[in-house]
Amino acid sequence: MPQAFYILFGVVFTAFTCYTLGALLFQKLRLTFHREEERPLSLLCGAAMLHGIVFVIMTAQVARKGVFLAVGCVILCYGWRRGVFRTPLSAPLPPLSRFWRVSLAVVFAAYGFLYWINAMAPEMSPDGSSYHLGLVARYLREHGFPRITTTMYANLTQGIEMLYAFAFVFGRHSAASLVHCVFTLTLPLLILSHARRFGMAQVGAAAAIFVLCAPVVGVVGTTAYIDVAVASVVFAVYSLLRIYEQTRQRELIVPIGLLAGFCFAVKYTVAMAIPFAAIWILLLLRKEKAALLRPLALFAACVALMAAPWAIKNWMIVGNPVSPFLNRYFPNPNVLISFEEEYIASMRQYGNVKDWRQIPLDITVRGAHLSGMLGVLFVLTPLALLSLRFPEGRRLLLTALLFSLPYVNNIGTRFLLPALPFYALALALACARTPRLLPALALGHALLSWPHVLRHVCAPGAWKLEHIAVAAALRITDEDRYLSARFDGYTVARVIEAAVPKGEIIFTFGGVPDAYTTREVRVGYMSGWGRNVSEAIWTAAFAGNAPVRRLEFRFPRQPLRAFRLRTSEAGPKDLQFSVNEFRILNEQKEIPRREDWRVHAWPNPWDAPMAFDNNPVTRWRTWEAIRQGMMIEVVFPAAVPADGVLLETANDQGFLKVELYGLAESGNWLRLGSGREYSVVEMHGLRRAAMDYLRQQGVSYILAAPDDPCYAEYHINQPWWGLQLARNIGGYRLYRIEDRKE
Repeated sequence: MPQAFYILFGVVFTAFTCYTLGALLFQKLRLTFHREEERPLSLLCGAAMLHGIVFVIMTAQVARKGVFLAVGCVILCYGWRRGVFRTPLSAPLPPLSRFWRVSLAVVFAAYGFLYWINAMAPEMSPDGSSYHLGLVARYLREHGFPRITTTMYANLTQGIEMLYAFAFVFGRHSAASLVHCVFTLTLPLLILSHARRFGMAQVGAAAAIFVLCAPVVGVVGTTAYIDVAVASVVFAVYSLLRIYEQTRQRELIVPIGLLAGFCFAVKYTVAMAIPFAAIWILLLLRKEKAALLRPLALFAACVALMAAPWAIKNWMIVGNPVSPFLNRYFPNPNVLISFEEEYIASMRQYGNVKDWRQIPLDITVRGAHLSGMLGVLFVLTPLALLSLRFPEGRRLLLTALLFSLPYVNNIGTRFLLPALPFYALALALACARTPRLLPALALGHALLSWPHVLRHVCAPGAWKLEHIAVAAALRITDEDRYLSARFDGYTVARVIEAAVPKGEIIFTFGGVPDAYTTREVRVGYMSGWGRNVSEAIWTAAFAGNAPVRRLEFRFPRQPLRAFRLRTSEAGPKDLQFSVNEFRILNEQKEIPRREDWRVHAWPNPWDAPMAFDNNPVTRWRTWEAIRQGMMIEVVFPAAVPADGVLLETANDQGFLKVELYGLAESGNWLRLGSGREYSVVEMHGLRRAAMDYLRQQGVSYILAAPDDPCYAEYHINQPWWGLQLARNIGGYRLYRIEDRKE
């Protein structure tokens, strides 16, 4: 039970700190709201402000429990002195009918209990237990932001994760999940208060139930994911804009700007809230014939206060302010252009969806392929078009369409959540004039979405809440025993914690729940570094990747100051220019390589030395489709006599058209003839060479999952790899890389 106390303290302390900051802001700006809308808006605006405070703490490298406790207590005490916890004196919103008051109370109580208990249970969500909380745990262990270049997830904006850190330091994983649950329970209250303000009480009540009971909201909003929190922030921006439109309180520009900037800070896909809010404010100012510069500058300053720190952090650490995207415009060695393209393409097509016509039924009813469902009710979403008859309906549908645009790049159901409140309100508005239809839809949706009923409607194995684990939530059931019985990844993480010494690095092609281990696990696909390590292993494991192709250039012996190899024409879209080894010959013998040789390439200059490292499993490659003029070159401190160049490449370079140039002492580039090809039938020692490279990169262990591409290869040829089995964990194998014995 003491553990349950710390969990509850973490979430309550975080939520009240957020609320206090927001209430203080509204008090300072002398903003007036209706009583019911002030609290959720204060919570969300305060969350944006607290995220900024935690960012500063992380940047200052002072992220410790005592610091968070002191900061929170100072904020709460100051808020108490300023009277922010007193009952607001502002006027209440128009009342709800007795039916809707009772219906909302029953549904909210039932689903609130369901969600709270599931959020308080031990955290087992895939992304929540890996990078969302894994990064939070690492930041807290290192007391701030470390320099991380080996996982793209560290490059994403992490506004909600900063709030998780504030709770995690007290109540650990479940406290963070409960912070998300607070956002989940706040969103329907905000929807309801917004609709009541604009004379749509029953529409708001129905829409609140539509959103609250959506199965994907329940399963996502009770974990350490961030998507429902993102939807809450987006809707708060819209709500404040509508209030500004109605009341013309110029001071509202400050919280609107903070929340719009917070949208960038929580997720790139909703950064469009910034131009959305800016254009809305601009149109209102023009309508009033008011001065534009000062209000828009204030809005921009508030946005920058929330958004700029994340862009600056990424620029300083990985060389791309919006990493892991737009790498073609901000080239860097940490996230590859080819990876970005592959990643976006996979997100557009994941889940084994064969035809786009499967998507509507899957995201509403079945949930078989796209990770969750909205509920049977949302099959009726096309009826929302009937709300176009009303000005409010047109606003809602336009906003819903705008925040649905990112869905084309990621077709998982949860990526529709930022638009869900707007669709729900538009649907409720469209049905409001049909007697007794809204109550039937709302209560029917609540009934069909309850876990015990939903299992008879959705596809087997669909992602949804399964049960109410009260004993686990209260920690009556031991957390370790609960997770070990239900979460294979947890067992793997704990074995790694026990078997791998501190400071050692583990490489894997998959991933583990990083939030449950303090050891550093690096995943192959998450960075340029990881992709190079993966390529080294694949080159050794699969014959088709081995550098068996040779291309030799012969020319009259002469002193040269540099060599440049460049592509003479574009290649197939799926082919990249690469060189495993670039050997320079003099009288048919290789010239020994020296440290003062300067190596350069375009594109990807960072990996150019890999073509000169005498390791056959490493290679420089462009990491983008071949274009004319791509090149790799080596420059000598003084001219060296040479009469040949030997290139070692993989078989996939057979279609490549390249030219070799040499820089003469006169300063002119000379074309040095055409290459003569021949192949080597067999190569030896590639497996050991791969392990040498991993050792060089600081990797001491390899974790192989049953679905890893080299799982069987490691096992069958273990001695040739130089691997020693450290642990066998329910099918997972943890290998230690042996030191090379010369």
